[in-house]
Amino acid sequence: MQDAMADVLPDKRQVALSFSRAAAQYDGAALLQRRVADGLFARLHALEERVWLDPQRWLDLGSGTGYCSRALARRHPQAEGLALDLAPGMLSHARAQGAGARHYLTADAERLPLRAESCDLIVSSLALQWCPDLPRVLAEARRILRPGGVLAFSSLVAGTLDELRQSWARVDDQVHVNRFRPQTAYVAAAQASGLQRLTLEVAPERLHFPDLRALTQHLKAIGAHNLNQGRPQGLTGRQRLAAFTQAYESLREPTGLPATYQVIHVLLRKE
Repeated sequence: MQDAMADVLPDKRQVALSFSRAAAQYDGAALLQRRVADGLFARLHALEERVWLDPQRWLDLGSGTGYCSRALARRHPQAEGLALDLAPGMLSHARAQGAGARHYLTADAERLPLRAESCDLIVSSLALQWCPDLPRVLAEARRILRPGGVLAFSSLVAGTLDELRQSWARVDDQVHVNRFRPQTAYVAAAQASGLQRLTLEVAPERLHFPDLRALTQHLKAIGAHNLNQGRPQGLTGRQRLAAFTQAYESLREPTGLPATYQVIHVLLRKE
């Protein structure tokens, strides 16, 4: 199954470098990341009330600075925890902060350096949108999960940061905003994965910023500024920037400038 986004998503080395650079200031700016992870864990814990899940080993896939690792360690203190990320800077920061994992692995989600049927639970929050080959990621998850094991992940889908995209579209036709897969791509990949689908739903999350400078600083601080192929190079002209600002300001709400993230939560189980 070919992933249609493989040719337009940013190069993984660029993603790893961007997030490594953002590691030190990431936690201070990662309100959205914490909110999304909490939503994913709420869905996972609701599942645990219906399905017995007591993992001996868990994997935090795309672990970043370790927010999910710490939550998993609190929830399953007797389990062996693995934190895996493509960005070594993120792992170094997580290890220094005591993120709760026993092992920290710099590796690619599409090529997991783990034995078959070696994990009971895989959690991944806001990482898989950067993987060019989603079916390969799900195949790797299925390979390393033990029977009865669960993959719980959240990701971003098309429609994310539409306010930013629409405002730039009134200025030019260049790529200024990261592109994400449609929800249908996740549905298709889940169906083809060989895993049982338990949950698949989109839940928008909305942040507000006092001005555009605050928004762009936020995106840079979390390493999620524009990384896509075809993005503009060099400085943005003063007139174009003024037109963009005017377009975005027309969307202002009483609480500030909106930035909407379309978040998909997926829970899959290996039978």
